[in-house]
Amino acid sequence: MIYLDSAATTLQKPPAVARAAAAAMGRMASPGRGGYPAAMAAADTIFACREAAARLFHVPEPDQVVLTMNATHGLNLAIKTLVAPGDTVLISGYEHNAVTRPLAAISNVAVKVADAPLFRPEAMVERFRALLTPEVSCVICTHVSNVFGYVLPVGEIAGLCRQRGVPFVLDASQSAGALPVHMAELCADFIAMPGHKGLYGPQGTGLLLCARPAEPLLEGGTGSLSALQTMPDFLPDRLEAGTHNVPGAAGLLEGLRFVEGRGTARILDHERRLAAQCARELAVLDGVTVWAAPRLAHQAGVVSFRVEGMDCEETGARLGRQGIAVRAGLHCAPLAHRTAGTLDTGTVRASFSAFNTTGEVHALVRAVARLRSL
Repeated sequence: MIYLDSAATTLQKPPAVARAAAAAMGRMASPGRGGYPAAMAAADTIFACREAAARLFHVPEPDQVVLTMNATHGLNLAIKTLVAPGDTVLISGYEHNAVTRPLAAISNVAVKVADAPLFRPEAMVERFRALLTPEVSCVICTHVSNVFGYVLPVGEIAGLCRQRGVPFVLDASQSAGALPVHMAELCADFIAMPGHKGLYGPQGTGLLLCARPAEPLLEGGTGSLSALQTMPDFLPDRLEAGTHNVPGAAGLLEGLRFVEGRGTARILDHERRLAAQCARELAVLDGVTVWAAPRLAHQAGVVSFRVEGMDCEETGARLGRQGIAVRAGLHCAPLAHRTAGTLDTGTVRASFSAFNTTGEVHALVRAVARLRSL
């Protein structure tokens, strides 16, 4: 199988990830629940995972790195800390349901959408500038569109928030591990990311980087301040009720080490070259529409396309029968499709990782060409 769906999850992982997760299953108990070697080994691994993430994302203290189930979990923690019923929130026009659904679940929240056109970062900044009015209590923005690979100008948007004293939340689901994510420079209040995409960790892992206290979604045991019937008031314990996913954290630690060792710049350059090749070769096929940035700097390793006269889900299914894994449809991001004008049709998405090759891109293009010849 040629796997081109890393925007959903990276299937190919560094071998050390699986080895570490398997070893943790047999050697590690619950961190913070005992002073015996198996519990201490788990605690050391969890802390090493926090340290590696803090180093990679420029977080001042490892305790500001909270382990989550996924990016959606982290975004819910951030949103439900910062947004109250009746608030006004400003988001980009390219947000995932992981942002829009939690907002919709809070009563009477007014959501303003900066819906600037695709691959127009200057227009996006101006749209945020115009909509960031005094009643806005929070800004939430994705770093990279999971549908189109569009790199949003989050540095400038974060700067507007700093100028106006408005909390800023970054969804780094498609950028962590490739694009620079610098918490200290952004001065973001929260940054949420999955462990299982660009960080090459196991599914069921994620990180929430916190610059401020947050309200828990769950209450329960933490291994600390057990006499209290309220959650601890310090991070990370306040947000980590119950037993940790120790095998997941052990695997994620190895994924973080892989990214740190290879370097995000090298990973990004590789993914961008594959995306540019994919867009270029698909665009010359008759009847194929491709969404790609005119400048490489505005796109990450994701390309959306559509085959004329063929339903996107059918295109994806036919490619799957040829041994090529892509994603088709709305990609859990109907707002992005509405902004880009593709809501009625969706798109087919190819997304790349550090383990994909130019030969795999050629294979995708040949397979799409065969579809056009049927």
